[in-house]
Amino acid sequence: MPAGAGRRGLPPGRHLCWLLCAFTLNLCQAEVPVREEKLSVSTSNLPCWLVEEFVVAEECAPCSNFQAKTTPECGSTGYVEKITCSSSKRNEFKSCRSALMEQHLFWKFEGAVVGVALVFACLVIIRQRQLDRKALEKVRKQIESI
Repeated sequence: MPAGAGRRGLPPGRHLCWLLCAFTLNLCQAEVPVREEKLSVSTSNLPCWLVEEFVVAEECAPCSNFQAKTTPECGSTGYVEKITCSSSKRNEFKSCRSALMEQHLFWKFEGAVVGVALVFACLVIIRQRQLDRKALEKVRKQIESI
């Protein structure tokens, strides 16, 4: 008898499951009325560099001790650049990532990867030696039993 012969439809108890799945899909596809409210974004509390063009006045540099305590932009990376916004002519500080900091982070990552690779290479070598010893012991026992 071929596979599935004699069966008609779904196994008992599965009809309800498929019915619930179909009903759920229909509910998910039903259109929900969308409210057409315009959300106005106040640009007064946003930094000017988010909403307008700017020119970098001072390149990315490490924060001084005073800046680290007084300027919130120094908190995330420890580096800031001074910018001048074009239309509002405001001078502001903007957090930035320095190339030197990125280079240090890259080499730390590379060192960690090499370290992990060495640890796992040593584990592989140790395991291979264990398996080789077990195989040799098994062969030795088989030869002794002859």
